[in-house]
Amino acid sequence: MKHIEILKERFGKDSLMALATVDSSGTPWVRTIDAVFWQDSFFTITHALSNKMQHLQQNPVAAISGEWFSGHAICQSLGHIKLPQNKQIADMLRQAFAAWYDNGHTNEDDPNTIILQIKLTDGVLFANGTRYEF
Repeated sequence: MKHIEILKERFGKDSLMALATVDSSGTPWVRTIDAVFWQDSFFTITHALSNKMQHLQQNPVAAISGEWFSGHAICQSLGHIKLPQNKQIADMLRQAFAAWYDNGHTNEDDPNTIILQIKLTDGVLFANGTRYEF
């Protein structure tokens, strides 16, 4: 799938992305996150008690966009970053976010520091004059 190759090339590193959620009243919220595209999803590190996670617990569907790409996704917490099953993803994220990871923003000892998976369900991607819909 050509779009997956392009997504990996473009976003397979620390990438600023817009992530939109909807709160319980139907109000949309958008924020910029650092994310990495790996396999078929974007991944980020966040806090379990953040507004975004509260929204996603109520409605796991989100919109994501960045650099000539937009799409929809189902989001889920993979739990604490130090869980054994998260080791491979956590190691990848630590490396991708190395420029800022240890600046005090991320506290891995906090049990609310989690990995968020943003699994794409559809999207539109533009690359080299071609539109890819999936």
